[in-house]
Amino acid sequence: MTGLFSTAYFPPIAYMAALMHCDNVIIEAKETFPKQTYRNRMQIVTAGGLRILSVPTIRTNHSRTDQVEIDYKDRWPIIHLRTLDAAYAASPYYMYFRDDIATLLHTQHDNLLSLNQSILRWLLSKLKINCNVSVTTQWQANTNEGTVDLRNIFSPKVPYPTDNYPQYYQVFADRMPFLPNLTILDLLFNLGPEAHEHLHNIPQTAIK
Repeated sequence: MTGLFSTAYFPPIAYMAALMHCDNVIIEAKETFPKQTYRNRMQIVTAGGLRILSVPTIRTNHSRTDQVEIDYKDRWPIIHLRTLDAAYAASPYYMYFRDDIATLLHTQHDNLLSLNQSILRWLLSKLKINCNVSVTTQWQANTNEGTVDLRNIFSPKVPYPTDNYPQYYQVFADRMPFLPNLTILDLLFNLGPEAHEHLHNIPQTAIK
């Protein structure tokens, strides 16, 4: 199966669960870049609750996704890494992945799509997901037959249905209820090598 996805910055768990069921993954590069989406943000849990980490971007009102540059003047990679340190240092597998995360964050890219593609390649390796990944070369409002359009399915503005999601132990389980569909990093940091099997067991609604 072929899935057409938006680009994403350390995407949510539901995104990766759908992606692992696709033989071919196409990343949308030619859309007009929308604001306040997972394309440049991830959602984590901290001692104070949910928190969004965003990559600051430089764009115009009509910038295509592959034209969106990253603004490095605010030293956001340091802020993101320090926030992850504070939130996940107590998780079982955080230190196993931390050096890789630091490298991903501190490697400067010309644009957001390049950063996200490097993150996706790393995630596919760590989660042992085998699929062919490509990017679009032109904008198409509608997908071809046999391609599932998932570009706007995963959004922080519209909660994704997670009622039947299997739970796993999270860092702050002693003080707050289970929070589904956080960034895929939450799953990796808490489950490590078991993350692949957990993703496989997530019910699929987006790709049916």
